Amino acid sequence: MKKNIFYPALLLTTISSIAFIAPVKHTGDLKGAWGINENGKETTVVFQDGYVSFSVFNKAQKLFVHTYGGPYRTEGNKLKYTIEYHTSDKQQIGSIKESAFSIADDALQMDINGAKHTFSRIDNGSGPLAGNWRITGRMQNDKMSEIQRSDRKTLKLLSGTRFQWMAINPATKEFFGTGGGTYTFKDGKYTEYIEFFSRDSSRVGAVLAFDGKVEGDKWEHSGKSSKGDPIHEIWSRDK
Repeated sequence: MKKNIFYPALLLTTISSIAFIAPVKHTGDLKGAWGINENGKETTVVFQDGYVSFSVFNKAQKLFVHTYGGPYRTEGNKLKYTIEYHTSDKQQIGSIKESAFSIADDALQMDINGAKHTFSRIDNGSGPLAGNWRITGRMQNDKMSEIQRSDRKTLKLLSGTRFQWMAINPATKEFFGTGGGTYTFKDGKYTEYIEFFSRDSSRVGAVLAFDGKVEGDKWEHSGKSSKGDPIHEIWSRDK
């Protein structure tokens, strides 16, 4: 592992060894997307529907570095979350992490490797598609087939402007792939702008357009995948 890989302290800090940040008078809402860019390397953090994902990548170089995340909760100015996937160190899967945080003026401050870093708010996590979604149906042979719940799952985490899908199995500590970037959803058209892709960097920069609709806790969309294959899927809010 290269020494210059960017690891937020949230990932490396154990419950028994926590780097605390001086609290502010008001701790704001973590919900939504946050970002920081250091020498071209981008780190984005998305908090949505009780799930958090950290992703590190270099869009210009089409370089995916790593991603990790899982269910989270807050207690005052403390963030606690369980690692469900981790592309750099699968031994951390299942562990519970804790860190202090502070928010002021749309800036999220956390301690990273002993130094304070400030993430800027990208969005506040609002929008018709904002949420943690799990794939529950896929069209096969002209028939919509239900995908039963199991340890293996594919999630798509969306803030107000950012998306990330991840195919994982927390029980076996397997990771099958991820991709993410920004998205728009308007007039029944859902469009993804890919900024990182773990399995094929050549797909960075691609724009994928789908027909989409949301009805209650179901999101249905159809179009073509990044490989050009036709897809028709149903996603359900994962509560």
